[in-house]
Amino acid sequence: MRHYYTADQIRAAEAPLLASLPDGVLMRRAAYGLATAIATELKAHTGGVSGRSVCAVVGSGDNGGDALWAVTFLRRRGAAATAVLLNPDHTHVKALAAFRKAGGRVVETIPPTTDLVIDGVVGIGATGALRPNAAAVFDANTAPVVAVDLPSGIDVQTGAADGPHVRAALTVTFGGLKPVHGLADCGRVELIDIGLDLPEPALLGFEAHDIRTRWPVPRPADDKYSQGVKGILAGSATYPGAAILSTGAAVAATSGMVRYAGSAHAEVVSHWPEVVAASDASAAGRVQAWVVGPGIGIDTAGDEALRFALATDLPVIVDADALTLLAADLDLVADRTAPTVLTPHAGEFARLAGHPPGSDRVGAARALAERLGATVLLKGNVTVIADPDGPTYLNPAGQSWAATAGSGDVLSGVIGALLASGIAPGEAAAMAAFVHARAAGLAAADPGPHPAPTSAHRILAHVRAAIASL
Repeated sequence: MRHYYTADQIRAAEAPLLASLPDGVLMRRAAYGLATAIATELKAHTGGVSGRSVCAVVGSGDNGGDALWAVTFLRRRGAAATAVLLNPDHTHVKALAAFRKAGGRVVETIPPTTDLVIDGVVGIGATGALRPNAAAVFDANTAPVVAVDLPSGIDVQTGAADGPHVRAALTVTFGGLKPVHGLADCGRVELIDIGLDLPEPALLGFEAHDIRTRWPVPRPADDKYSQGVKGILAGSATYPGAAILSTGAAVAATSGMVRYAGSAHAEVVSHWPEVVAASDASAAGRVQAWVVGPGIGIDTAGDEALRFALATDLPVIVDADALTLLAADLDLVADRTAPTVLTPHAGEFARLAGHPPGSDRVGAARALAERLGATVLLKGNVTVIADPDGPTYLNPAGQSWAATAGSGDVLSGVIGALLASGIAPGEAAAMAAFVHARAAGLAAADPGPHPAPTSAHRILAHVRAAIASL
């Protein structure tokens, strides 16, 4: 499980350690870890450290000190070391003295022969874009960049980059991951343990082994009912494909049983003969969770399907057209005691919340979840899952192959399958987002060797492979 901590949590955890250690020890501990990570990076790409050239771009805070100590350690291992001091009068004194004593040179710009650049401009306490002088230094650079703690110019809490910022191949951070490492492009992220005693994390992120241990598999005594019966209210004469995609995803995600109710029942059964289909919800039979919304339209029939699902005491996933209908009557979810999962993209979120999510997507998702008492899955390249009764999860997709029409219908079917099996709504949504992103990546890579455009139908076809790969 990935744990993400706020800047305040990290600083509070550092305080007792700083008080108990001699001055400068914690910085040098962090800088040694940074130098080791950079040495590994140099070996991987250039064959070694000795004879290579490393340049640190140094700001006035502790990150500048970390960068100077790290480049000093690399100089002692045989690298040519230079440093660009953005604010010479406020550079870390001891680190600069050690750098110069080791033979490091202060320069005005990054030398064109530099093999690697260290971004030590600002740390986790900074806000806003890069200042013009720092932006100019990086604009002229062509070497790969290793960022200290976070790429400078990106907000540590929201991951927003509203102006000039550093683009890092590798980010080395200390003590604990911060929200920026899940929300923004930080390149590869490496965490250095510096001995912090950290509290409960502000954010979580599933990794493959977390999904593997949680994904439902049939137990010896299970039957098709005990594994969870999924109910799908999706599709219409205009959009039968949405029903096919959502129902197919529910079939692929778990064993057990899927019931479909809607006007696309003939098309659904022709694609998925194992599905038990009916023309309306009242005739569908008993289920453990409902998926409502993909392709149902926003007419009277769609509204009736939404109200039927939300009037039950079952978990309900509200997606697509049903979100548009719900935005007109939010009271439908206000008093529900059973779990409700809302899966908006940015436009749907704006209709529900009355405003777009903005740059603080985590804060926006949490606020809507608390307001409605529902789990909110805010779609995006980094999906945010906010649970009013539990943690918030981040799911960085690492690619955008899932950004294709109908992809959300597949996601809703997977969430429905997990909810029907008894998994809590926040975990179910986060697990489904993880597998959905993996299925999209597999679909784009099939048959290989290079990724190519994919589609929701192909993503659906790779859901089982994505689960099996875990």
